[in-house]
Amino acid sequence: MDGLETRELRYFVAVAEELHFGRAAERLNMAQPPLSRAVQQLERRLGVVLLDRDRRGVSLTAAGAAMLAEARLALDAVDAVVRRTRRAAAPTPGLVLTTKAGSSHELLKRLLDAYAARPGAVEVDVLLCEIGGQGQLLRNGSADVAIVHAPFDVLTGLDTVEIVTEGQVAIVPAVHPLAQRTSVTMAEVSDVPGLPIARWPQHDGTYPPGPGPEVRSQSQLAQLVALGRTLLVIPGSSRAWQWPEHVAVPVSDAPDVTTLLAWPAGVRSAALDDLVETATRLVAAA
Repeated sequence: MDGLETRELRYFVAVAEELHFGRAAERLNMAQPPLSRAVQQLERRLGVVLLDRDRRGVSLTAAGAAMLAEARLALDAVDAVVRRTRRAAAPTPGLVLTTKAGSSHELLKRLLDAYAARPGAVEVDVLLCEIGGQGQLLRNGSADVAIVHAPFDVLTGLDTVEIVTEGQVAIVPAVHPLAQRTSVTMAEVSDVPGLPIARWPQHDGTYPPGPGPEVRSQSQLAQLVALGRTLLVIPGSSRAWQWPEHVAVPVSDAPDVTTLLAWPAGVRSAALDDLVETATRLVAAA
């Protein structure tokens, strides 16, 4: 069998994600019949059925689900080649660092200031993303390096260096009785009447079960806490964004969180090496 073409993978991924040939064709800006023929041809070439088609619609077979996961990784890798090559060819190549909006603000500023003071430092663009988005931006080449947190973020396929390990705090409405406490436990913040813990997206983009609101952005979360609709537990250094309507209370038994600098395994440059060394020196000086 000849090698798969990028075009075939993009066609299949669109159909697999939409589970509807019409919507997938619209997304790809093409007519539906040639899209259907292309996916059928792909199935014939592979010798497997990727999609079950019946009157109720389209669904993935086990082989189709496996193909979708692998195709996404392959397309990310192709996109990364293009983006990193173009950045390397720029007259003044720089670095793109991604982090969750509102996360580790003070730490990031210290890292960037220390790096900027190094001889030969390049420009570092900061790309703010939604919760859990750093891994995707690293895989598809949109970013060169990221600030991530263990154990929350997926580190598979990444090289990392630890920057700091810290405890967690509960961000609660300033008018709530918990705001008067010097510390709380996870059991206490997990069962507060009328103040459920906010739910973050999991690694696959879905939300865990629970009564708390689904949140994706720091601004959305901040307003919900201020309104007395939710609370959250986060690393202590991430509370720099909190509003006057919020209070941070240490959670005595919450697991420690490690902040790391991460980049795609095996992908290095002189500029990235300097940034990694800067992060290592910050740890040693702490």
